[in-house]
Amino acid sequence: MNTLTWSEFEKVDIRVGTILLVEEFPQARNPSYKVTVDFGELGIKKTSAQITKNYSKNELIGKQILGVVNFPPKQIANFISEFLLTGFKDSTGEIVIATVDSLVPNGEKLI
Repeated sequence: MNTLTWSEFEKVDIRVGTILLVEEFPQARNPSYKVTVDFGELGIKKTSAQITKNYSKNELIGKQILGVVNFPPKQIANFISEFLLTGFKDSTGEIVIATVDSLVPNGEKLI
């Protein structure tokens, strides 16, 4: 395992946001959704996420997620991803979204 200094960790900007919209993304190489999230003071941001196996579009609406918001934009097919939705692989290798267990204001930073 690599170790970080505290100052290195502080450079990673992980914020909580609420999913507003989930759309199919047939142009993606792997099965994915386009996910639109409200990050409060940071505004509305979009990403592509390979979460189609564990989540339906409808169950994602209103879910609070953790996203890394200070990566540069990345083009995925014909779409620009503006943040990284975080998660963990389950026992089958599919992504389970990292979330909070109580309501947190959108845009709050992980500390």
